[in-house]
Amino acid sequence: MMEKKNEAILLADSGSTKTDWALLGVDGRAAEFQTAGINPFYQSEEDIRLVMREVLPFVDGACLGKVYFYGAGCAFPEKIRMVESAVAGVLQVPCEVHSDLLAAARALCGHRPGIACILGTGSNSCFYDGQAMVANVSPLGFILGDEGSGAVLGKLLVADCLKGVLPPLVQERFFRRFGLSRQEVMDRVYKQSFPNRFLAGLSPFLLENMGEPSIRAIVLESFRSFFHRNVMQYDYRRHAVHFTGSVAWHYREWLEQVACEEGVEVGIILPRPMEGLERYHRGDI
Repeated sequence: MMEKKNEAILLADSGSTKTDWALLGVDGRAAEFQTAGINPFYQSEEDIRLVMREVLPFVDGACLGKVYFYGAGCAFPEKIRMVESAVAGVLQVPCEVHSDLLAAARALCGHRPGIACILGTGSNSCFYDGQAMVANVSPLGFILGDEGSGAVLGKLLVADCLKGVLPPLVQERFFRRFGLSRQEVMDRVYKQSFPNRFLAGLSPFLLENMGEPSIRAIVLESFRSFFHRNVMQYDYRRHAVHFTGSVAWHYREWLEQVACEEGVEVGIILPRPMEGLERYHRGDI
């Protein structure tokens, strides 16, 4: 909630791909905009400052009192301090930094207990008691974990294409759709920065081809793995499971199908947390 009624606050929900911002004015109205993504695991403080300079025109003239920054990679003290320093240094106001997972929990659950999940470029989950996150199965990133995420869906798709597991016509359609060669795929994954972004950018091919049994199997099994390796480690029989993120939103039909098969109650699904965060910081939920 706003600490001073005569000051605006700035909310940020940031991932590796993009940052959603909302400037909540003293009248409670929100002005939303986007910038490049911020993730302190992949970026230096100077990189973050460069992104923050994109924010300045949007807050010019606002009586800004505080920034609440929720972001991927903001779960460790040294990363939190880096973001605090970069954001406050550019905007010249105090900055409070939290994880993107707390953003999801506050946006989805408000002050009620529940299981909050992110399915976007990456994936994550927690049990939230209405005030704080009290349990979290480590997501482990797209190499060791991140089941159900865009990056992992893209990884599984690419692997099946390169190994010749998918039907030849589907493979041809994939390479034609993105204009990529096999060598270019390998280079983007193993030699260039942000391979998670690259792989997540390939995942829409799955959504476009869900009529193909081999494609549908990739998606359903990845979601099933997310439930088994993450959600089912919480008290999912007593609490609804809520989701936010582009993958959860666009694949919600199949996500709900797998949840039903596994005996999991799905609650709210939001395309992004910002709508819920605005309500939370206004004190509406």
